[in-house]
Amino acid sequence: PAADVAEIYDALVMGTRDYLRKNGFRSAILGLSGGIDSSLVAAIAVDAVGARAVHGYAMPSRYSSEHSVRDAYELAHRLDIDIDTIAIEAAHSTVMTMLEEALGVALAGLTDENLQSRIRGVLLMAVSNQTGAIVLTTGNKSEMATGYSTLYGDSAGGFAVIKDVPKTLVYDLCRYRNTRAALEALPAPIPDSVLDKPPSAELRPDQRDDQSLPPYEELDPVLQG
Repeated sequence: PAADVAEIYDALVMGTRDYLRKNGFRSAILGLSGGIDSSLVAAIAVDAVGARAVHGYAMPSRYSSEHSVRDAYELAHRLDIDIDTIAIEAAHSTVMTMLEEALGVALAGLTDENLQSRIRGVLLMAVSNQTGAIVLTTGNKSEMATGYSTLYGDSAGGFAVIKDVPKTLVYDLCRYRNTRAALEALPAPIPDSVLDKPPSAELRPDQRDDQSLPPYEELDPVLQG
């Protein structure tokens, strides 16, 4: 029900605000991929601590689509938060070469996919160390319950905002946030293009979540059961 979704959203905002304030954090950073999860976390963070205290980083790899980077910047514009780009291709290529020389084999598949995520985790944690801002991770409950996330990669950070939120509920919460903005005569913070595109980690060409997992409409009821 809509009332439940509103209550859940407000609880996520309050939990994020309380965690940051009670632990002495004045600002937060997160990776903005142009996807639905990071978009929701960014919106929650802004509602929790204000736009000036939130900073996003787009970290495209060789597999990141142009529209995803564009969506990340559009989201940041609508939320009025700062965003910077740290392209990871140079680091990705260098680490791949180092590992291939050490192991004597060409790396591909899951090794290459997780490497990209871990490079992003290293970068965000380095920014956190330098600035004192807390890293907000963006993984949802469906991913965590099935192991569809990267240890020391997208799971690395200080506070997992939507760790208890199933993927289908992520969409409901994003639509609720846009509806609330419309009722307040404000622009919708989350672009329609983010809501409409198939979920993807974009760690290999043309990757989609449903190539590794059942559709979330089928998976989430199983996890709930």
